[in-house]
Amino acid sequence: MSVAAAGLVLAGCSSGDDSSHSGMAMSSAAATPAPAQAGTHNAADVTFAQDMIPHHQQAVEMAGLAASRTTNTQVKDLATRIRNAQDPEIQQMTGWLGQWGATSSSAMPSMPDANHGSMPGMMADADMQRLQEAGGAEFDKMFLQMMVEHHQGAVEMARTELAQGASADAKALAQRIIDSQTAEITEMQQLLTKL
Repeated sequence: MSVAAAGLVLAGCSSGDDSSHSGMAMSSAAATPAPAQAGTHNAADVTFAQDMIPHHQQAVEMAGLAASRTTNTQVKDLATRIRNAQDPEIQQMTGWLGQWGATSSSAMPSMPDANHGSMPGMMADADMQRLQEAGGAEFDKMFLQMMVEHHQGAVEMARTELAQGASADAKALAQRIIDSQTAEITEMQQLLTKL
């Protein structure tokens, strides 16, 4: 009992000696754990996921068209890889938004213009309509040109996430998007020279 009492007295003396220093230490200690937690995120992370989900959905839709509209095996292979990479990323980001208590758009919004606000590289409805109506070599060229622009937009969004985000998981995904889509941009530009 006397040891516990002595501990209380010492603690009391310690905080009483310099209350302003102690107050700073306490508020600093209270603020420190939040950024270190695994689930930490900020508004930039939420925006990244909310914007990248419909961005990916449009890329998956574009890639899905290749199955019936091209005979070019390289374009088909690329489209399959895009779909296989981005579908799981959509699920991952949707899961994060759920954990973060944020909403996600279940349906892609209508896109009257190519920039669609804060989402660079998004295709306008008219562009998507033209792609759906194309076939053969015309489809290949249009698909590759549009997907290059789309990927460039995703890379831009991912770079913003790296600069402003707080979630380690979201930033890791952003880096993967930059790496994979930059490589695919190079691949598509090379394919365009062969058409």
